[in-house]
Amino acid sequence: MLNDRYEIQQRIGRGGMADVFLARDLLLDRPIAVKVLFSEFAADPSFVERFRREAQAAANLNHPNIVGVYDWGKYDSTYFMAMEFVPGRTLADILRANGKLNPQQATDVASEVAAALGFAHRNGVVHRDVKPANILIGHDGRVKVADFGIARALNSAAEQDLTQAGSVMGTATYFSPEQAQGGQPDPRSDLYSLGIVLYEMVSGRPPFSGDNPVAIAYKQVHNAPQPLNQIVTDIPRPFEAIVAKLLAKTPA
Repeated sequence: MLNDRYEIQQRIGRGGMADVFLARDLLLDRPIAVKVLFSEFAADPSFVERFRREAQAAANLNHPNIVGVYDWGKYDSTYFMAMEFVPGRTLADILRANGKLNPQQATDVASEVAAALGFAHRNGVVHRDVKPANILIGHDGRVKVADFGIARALNSAAEQDLTQAGSVMGTATYFSPEQAQGGQPDPRSDLYSLGIVLYEMVSGRPPFSGDNPVAIAYKQVHNAPQPLNQIVTDIPRPFEAIVAKLLAKTPA
């Protein structure tokens, strides 16, 4: 039981810095998801600050395509966040099971992700880690974007002490050339990542892969992806054109 309110029921996920549990909010009598920071990170002030910022950024974004954040706090020697529970699967799970989607299905998913990102961008928040594992598909078909864990308010000061100089945050397979070079991401960086996700949804694989994150980051900056029409024979030309624009190397 967390803070005499949240009754933990079972673990439903595990991320890079936290476990996610299905729980019951006894006060409001509803199922929720609770993210609990790993104890080794809870002792690190920079990780705690990152966790707090995730809660704050997401709690300020009230949109049907964004996973809601209800509460956050400290429990024992660690920290937790109470969030909307979305019964369903991640896009990553669906791609692992099915291989790929058809262009219409991919368009339906991407348009809802774009709606979430557009709302976040208008409210001064860049997600910075758009990838299939952070896109939830509910049993009702609703698409929701989760984990604004490395999001940062567009107008906030530089992140002092949260990252080492020259380091990059995000996932190499999905981050933009400017992120790969250690630059500061902006809304266009999220759109590049959405382009990667669109490419992977219809082709069954991301455009760039490598033996390690550095090799993938190099390709994000320097390599052109294999044209989709060479992989998917019946890919609609407008779809291909949108993906090509999203994957342009320069933000402009």
